[in-house]
Amino acid sequence: MEKLFGTDGIRGIAGKYPLSPEFVEKIGIASAETLTHHFLPSGLTSQKVPSLNPTIIIGRDTRESGEMIFDGLAKGLIRRGVDVCDCGVITTPAISYLTQATNSLAGIVISASHNPYQYNGIKFFSNSGMKLPDELESEIEKKLKASKLSNTEKEKKGSIIPFQEAKEKYIEFIKKSIPQGVNFSGLKMVIDCANGSVSEIAPQIFRGLDGEVIVMNNTPDGKNINEGSGSLHLEVIQKAVKANRADLGFAFDGDGDRVLFTDEKGSDLDGDHLMALCAGCLKRKGKLKNNTLVVTSMSNLGLLLAMEKIGIRVLQTKVGDRYVLEEMLRSGTILGGEQAGHIIFLDYGKTGDGLITALRVLSIIREEKKPLSELAGIMERAPQVLINVEVKERKPFTSLPLTSRLIREAESTLGREGRILVRYSGTEPLARVMVEGKDREKIENIAKNISQAIKKELNP
Repeated sequence: MEKLFGTDGIRGIAGKYPLSPEFVEKIGIASAETLTHHFLPSGLTSQKVPSLNPTIIIGRDTRESGEMIFDGLAKGLIRRGVDVCDCGVITTPAISYLTQATNSLAGIVISASHNPYQYNGIKFFSNSGMKLPDELESEIEKKLKASKLSNTEKEKKGSIIPFQEAKEKYIEFIKKSIPQGVNFSGLKMVIDCANGSVSEIAPQIFRGLDGEVIVMNNTPDGKNINEGSGSLHLEVIQKAVKANRADLGFAFDGDGDRVLFTDEKGSDLDGDHLMALCAGCLKRKGKLKNNTLVVTSMSNLGLLLAMEKIGIRVLQTKVGDRYVLEEMLRSGTILGGEQAGHIIFLDYGKTGDGLITALRVLSIIREEKKPLSELAGIMERAPQVLINVEVKERKPFTSLPLTSRLIREAESTLGREGRILVRYSGTEPLARVMVEGKDREKIENIAKNISQAIKKELNP
C-alpha cells in the first residue's frame, strides 16, 4: 500500500481508494485504535483520565461526498467504542478550536481544501488542536496495512452525537480576535466564500460588525465548491471591488483555513503581503514576540527583504502549515504562515484561520487609518514564476540527470539575485517548480526548461 498521508492528511477522489466507503470505515477503525491508545492510557476508561473526553469531533466542507465519508468514518469509530460528535458543515480551524475547547480525544475534518468537488480528504487534529504528528499518522497507516484490521479488537459500541451549537461557539470565539473598541463602520468590503464551509459563517460575522458587506459565492450545492471562485480566483473579487468601489475584498478557500485579499485598486495580495503588514504592525506596537516571523520556503524574496529592512528576523520551514506551527512553538513566536494564505496567529489558534486573518487585517486598517494598498506597500513582490507539472511517479530530483543539471546551471546563473525551489506537492500528483529573480523573462525561461525536463524524465 502506498503512503496515504500527505502534508495535509489523506486526499483522493471521493468514492475511490483510499476514499471508498469500505476503506474509509477502516480508516475510522485504525484511527480510533491509534488515538485511544495514544491519548487515553487506560483505553476507553475515561474515569482515569478525567480531563479528556473520549469523543472525536468531526466537521466537513460542502462537497456532496462529505456525508458519505462521514458515515464511513463514524461507523469505524463507533465500532471501537468512540463517540462521534457531528458538527456538520464547518471550517477546518473551527474543528481545531472545538477539539481543544471540549477536551475531546481528537478532531477530524472531511475536506480537500482548494481542490475541485470530485476530491475529498480526511485530516486529523490532536486534542491540543494541532495537526496530528507524523509518527501517529504512520501508526494509523501501519494498522491499515494489517490484513485482519477489523478483528484486532473486540467490538465495542459508541454513538453519534449532534453538536448543534458548534457554529455559535466558534463564531463567539472568532469575534474575540477583534481589538476592543474597533468597529468597521463605513468600510465597504467584498467577500468571496468559495461556496465552501464559510458560506454561512462569514456573512453572519462580517454583517454583524457595522461594515457594508457584499457577499459572493455563498450558495453551495455540493459541486460548486472552489469552482471559479475563492482564493484561487481572485479575479472575481478584483472585478467586484472595482465595480462596487469597495475598500477591499477577500476570498476564502473551501475549508476556510486561508484567505487572500485584493486592495481598493484591485491589486491582489497574497499571504506574504498579509504577513508583512501584520508583522510590521505588531513590531510597531512592541507585540511581535521575539521579533520573529516564521514562513515557508515558498515565501517571496520580497518578503524576506522587507522584513530585513525593518529589523524582523525571518525563519523558514519546508512547505506545510504544520511545519510552520512546529517552528513557531520551537522558536517562541506568535506569527507565521504560508504565501498561499494559511496564516497562524498563535494567540488565537494553532492552525491557519481565514476568518481570524481577515479580521486582523481589517482591524489594522482601522487602527492605522490607512487604505490597504498603502499598508501592503511594506513589501514589494519580487518576480516569481510557479509551474505545476503532473507526474506519474516521484523520484529524487537529484536522480534525474537533465533536471538536476538544469537546476545547478540556473542556480549559478541567478546567484544571490534569485532562487529556485523544486519540490513535489504533498496533496496532489504534481511537481512544483518555483523560480524568483529580477528579470522576469529569464526566470520564465528557467522555470519552463526545468518543467519540461521533469516532464520528460518522469513521464516518458
